[in-house]
Amino acid sequence: MNDRWLAQRFPMPTGPELQGAYNDLYLAANGDEATKKRIGNPKDLPRPWDPPTCTSQELRTELWDWLDAVVTWFNHEYVWDLGSGGFIPACWPLHPHLVHEIAVLADQRRRAGIDTTSASLEEWHRYSLPAFTERLRTRTKALCDDEHKAWPARSRYTRFLGDTATEVRAEAYKADLATLHAAPSREHHQDAGLRLITSDGQTIDPETGEILAGQP
Repeated sequence: MNDRWLAQRFPMPTGPELQGAYNDLYLAANGDEATKKRIGNPKDLPRPWDPPTCTSQELRTELWDWLDAVVTWFNHEYVWDLGSGGFIPACWPLHPHLVHEIAVLADQRRRAGIDTTSASLEEWHRYSLPAFTERLRTRTKALCDDEHKAWPARSRYTRFLGDTATEVRAEAYKADLATLHAAPSREHHQDAGLRLITSDGQTIDPETGEILAGQP
């Protein structure tokens, strides 16, 4: 970067695979019917703001290069006082939550940069940027200021995946589904108000719990 410039230009995606992905997404939304048919189901298109959808090795390589350039630009242009937080650590690729967040932040800034008015960029400054920096301070704190620290939640996540915890969750899901069959159905009658009909056909007054005689 040239530190003599008053403001550095945002690094737009330049790789052919990355530009092609964005172009396909644009045409999927705005192209003619023949173009949309050629592109196929838009749900299957890679979305650079969601890195796991970029499964091509060439595309993924260009994406990481671009996001690294964006982080370098961000740390130079938007971080002044380290005490206020907001500096993206050098080990950001080792933090999945930062990978997800930075990809979205970069894409929104890209989109704001090609808008024909300043409205989108103002939105990015007003909402996206402060929201990101606040989450960055909350989630990473000062853990990686000097060097990357191991994932503090790893042991708890391991327990989460363990057999006991998995079985407890599965039983809770099954119990919840069972209530769908056990719960009485509800039926409204103009002449008698709201009534509950149990699975065995009995009619219950929901106000008193009394079993009513006769047909519902």
